[in-house]
Amino acid sequence: MNILLLRPVPSNERFGLGPFFRIEPLGMEYIAAALEAAGHRVTVADLRFSRSAEHYLRSERPGLVGIAGMHALETDNVLALAAAVRRAAPDVPIVIGGHTAAAFPDPFLAADITAVVIDDGELVVPRLVRALEQRAPLSTVPGLVTKGQDGQPVRTAGELGTLALDAVPKPSRRHVDAWRRQYACLAHRPVWLIETARGCPFRCAFCSIWQLHSRSVRERSIESVADDFASVGDEIFVADDLFWYHPARSLELATELKRRKIRKRWILAQSRVDLVARHASLLEAWRPIAKDFDIFFGLEAATDDGLRGLVKDATVSQTEAGIGVARGLGYGVTGNFVIDPAWNEADFERLWAFVDRHRLFQAGFTILTPLPGNYRRGVIEGHAVIYDPMSQAVYDALQLL
Repeated sequence: MNILLLRPVPSNERFGLGPFFRIEPLGMEYIAAALEAAGHRVTVADLRFSRSAEHYLRSERPGLVGIAGMHALETDNVLALAAAVRRAAPDVPIVIGGHTAAAFPDPFLAADITAVVIDDGELVVPRLVRALEQRAPLSTVPGLVTKGQDGQPVRTAGELGTLALDAVPKPSRRHVDAWRRQYACLAHRPVWLIETARGCPFRCAFCSIWQLHSRSVRERSIESVADDFASVGDEIFVADDLFWYHPARSLELATELKRRKIRKRWILAQSRVDLVARHASLLEAWRPIAKDFDIFFGLEAATDDGLRGLVKDATVSQTEAGIGVARGLGYGVTGNFVIDPAWNEADFERLWAFVDRHRLFQAGFTILTPLPGNYRRGVIEGHAVIYDPMSQAVYDALQLL
């Protein structure tokens, strides 16, 4: 089957950090690799830089169109693109995948859309294609959400199984070679995206990652990751939700990269301050892998009370220790803080004092916004509720009902 995978043009890339984080569609590259391994023909179009979707629909005549829904702020863009595809190709099935679609599929079940992928696309999409080829109902494909006859979301039944990340070949990066120079992260261009592990075991209240992966972490093999590092360029953003999570495995990976004499110009990884504080020797082993090596920390709050409210499972003293370890070994430190709209002036003063004291002058400040998918489900006196976990006052009030 001919399959067309589309990365929409997100309007949110025009403001904030959007212009500085234009990253390749790695998830679609992995799905393309899985489909090609099954004998299918795949076209990946990053519509931020490519020709129009209509052009690819005319030239490729796909039997299936997949659209990436990566962030809740892109929902309208995804729906608009699906409507455009439906106008140009009335009969082609359209599926939506990606993080925000999997975390909160309901908004994507519009009339133009056939199904939403809510599990690993590398497993689900090839099975979906097989069902289409065999004219089998989509209800036989686990890992999907479709719209029932009453218009309500219906999750397909059956066991999908757990994807072993090494079961999928390396991402088909050749699909985006034409736009490689467009992929940038901060001042670095072109940037390659690498995934060494998927998921996170922590339970931060504002995050949907751990909910989507049931607090599990899956890792690619040392050989697979080292091969991927060797195959890409000198500027790398590691996509792992929590880099260095498994210290022994991370040390083994650093050893293998050094054995192969793999050294990059720049690497950016995301990790936790408490993990870094406990494993200075691990960071020392990784530091020679790149000339410049930056860490993005989710610092989130400047007080222990603030960290507890966000269920960060870390303390300010660990923040200070982790920053000290990273800087002492020559890593660049970037942090992000969560701003609660309920703050008063004293809360902001405490944060600014913390930033000044620790010289956190490269930092982001995210206003707490309850986006679809970033919520918790709870039960209060027998009633199921959905609440914004970062608004403790709301939660406390609900408990009084």
